[in-house]
Amino acid sequence: MAGLLTSVLAIRRNDRLLKTAPPYISLVCIVVGVVWLFLLPLNDYSRRTYISENALLPGQVHAYFGGSDQNVFRAYRHEIDALKNSSNIEVNDKLENILTGVGLKVGRQNYTYHSSGETYSGENLYAILQAPRGDATEAIVLVAPWRNTRGELNRSALALSLVLTRYFKRWSLWSKDIILVIPPDSRTGIQAWVDAYHDAHDPQQVAPLPLKSGALQGAVALDYPQEGRFESIHIVYDGVNGQLPNLDLINSVVNIANGQGQGSKLQQMWKHKDTYDDRLKTMLRGMVNQGLGHSTGAHSSFIPYHVDAITIQPVGQGWHDEMGLGRVVEGTFRSLNNLLEKLHQSFFFYLLMNKDRFVSIGTYLPSAMLVAANFTIMAITLWMRSGYSEEEPPATESQQPSNGASTLTDSDSKDVKVEGSDAAAATATTTKTSKPVEKDIFLPLGLVVGCHLLGALPLFVFNHTPSNLLTPVFVLFAAVNALLPHLVSRLLTPASLTTQQRRQFRQLLKSFSLLLLGMFLSTLATLNFSLALLIGTLAAPLTFTPTAHAAPAARVAYMLILNVLSPPAVIAVVATAAARYLSEGGAMGGGSVGHLLAEAAFGWRVWGLYTPLVVWCVWWPAWLVGGVVALGGGGRSSSEGMGKAKVA
Repeated sequence: MAGLLTSVLAIRRNDRLLKTAPPYISLVCIVVGVVWLFLLPLNDYSRRTYISENALLPGQVHAYFGGSDQNVFRAYRHEIDALKNSSNIEVNDKLENILTGVGLKVGRQNYTYHSSGETYSGENLYAILQAPRGDATEAIVLVAPWRNTRGELNRSALALSLVLTRYFKRWSLWSKDIILVIPPDSRTGIQAWVDAYHDAHDPQQVAPLPLKSGALQGAVALDYPQEGRFESIHIVYDGVNGQLPNLDLINSVVNIANGQGQGSKLQQMWKHKDTYDDRLKTMLRGMVNQGLGHSTGAHSSFIPYHVDAITIQPVGQGWHDEMGLGRVVEGTFRSLNNLLEKLHQSFFFYLLMNKDRFVSIGTYLPSAMLVAANFTIMAITLWMRSGYSEEEPPATESQQPSNGASTLTDSDSKDVKVEGSDAAAATATTTKTSKPVEKDIFLPLGLVVGCHLLGALPLFVFNHTPSNLLTPVFVLFAAVNALLPHLVSRLLTPASLTTQQRRQFRQLLKSFSLLLLGMFLSTLATLNFSLALLIGTLAAPLTFTPTAHAAPAARVAYMLILNVLSPPAVIAVVATAAARYLSEGGAMGGGSVGHLLAEAAFGWRVWGLYTPLVVWCVWWPAWLVGGVVALGGGGRSSSEGMGKAKVA
């Protein structure tokens, strides 16, 4: 046992282990983590989808929707067209008369949200079809927004939802209530309704619901603004903050659509050939939506409340009509009607490669965990190194008069005494050793904590600035941000520190920062894998920030790298490059930084989006501390003689 303890202590003092090996280990973790991600589309790492909940029985019933209901659909669509220029209240008055005439209980709800100097207000309309064979303890929701995420009049979806509700009313097989919700848009209205349904709303902004049913078991939203026939359906499943519905719901809809002769698409991959490239594109598009955490449709507001939901969009030019889409919705509702409890047996954490292939969390999670682990490895290494002096030993050759005597003390504190004329030629060879020193953790720890608290400032500013001022405010912040590491390094680093103290200060500063970053990202990876992997990859250069004294040119070059990968620079790139893709998906539009920040502020206030919190209170403070470490923490040491040999 004593021998083992001695070996461990020897390893702790091994310079090769503490200086050479850890950076390479961290680099290997980053490379393996990224390479792991690109292996996922292969057959050896992905799996075929399957139905875990046998009670669903998707596609096992005959759908009767069609026939004369198509004439009713045309009549309702004519009514919707007549209301396209009417106000929200006028639209709801007309729809309420229609739903009341069918024999449903109708409720209305007002709401008002404020974000970035803009006001979002409206009135939701919803109707409840009470189950003939139920006791109002469970419900299924059908959502048909007046306008979809792209701001288009959702005319065909509204008409189809009215026809389906009328059709469902004629059947006595329902064991769960069916709720039809018609919000004025897909962003604010449905969020207000879902919050109020679960009594999680702000009474000053959202009115309570006059009517309620039981626990929500599932929800299906329709996005169908166009006329004419379609080729297949596009399933949108991404939720707020990267949350996903139970995979059984998606698999059920795919199975039902196949039974109706319809294909299904994911992540806007209209021509998926099931090749490696197409699988990778589908996966990466899903990761982009998950990492941003924004709402991708009316269904997204349900998922944070553990209500599995999707949006169905007809796409392409084919021979399927609105009755075919209605049969898909009917089959989905009848499958959900069979459930004895909420969906729970399948996966809630997954990456879809295609409609029939996915990767579970146990397979993809190591990718983000390896990237996060590299920060922890380096943090522990720096903590160990900070407890030992790394000063170079002094020259060991000393000459004294022939009639004198001198004593030379080496780094191991052993005295070598030389007398007489031989002293002029006496030499001693010493090697560099580690000497334990006391750690002063209060200053670096306080600086790291202060930087993380400082992250609340940009979070507050960008969430409360009017939308028309966001772009100039962001430009000003980016300019200040480039200078901030220099200011912090000069103002908060004491100039009286010795060379060893300055080195220890940088080591502890970097150690605490990387330790927090690794801890945050490893925790975030279990909740939002894509966001954790994205931030971990962009922050990877912080692992290799030099803590020893470096040449000015090297520090300037490293600061340039950090500035290119800083949060403001990445936000600018996302606003200009990724906004086009987001606008195609209907989630965001425009390409300006101001618009992107306005969307983030809207998500923060309305959807409970935590991506801005992670960016400004986790990633940005780590970047700021990395800049301070790279700059070296100030001027030269005031005690250059520390660590030299003493001559007695």
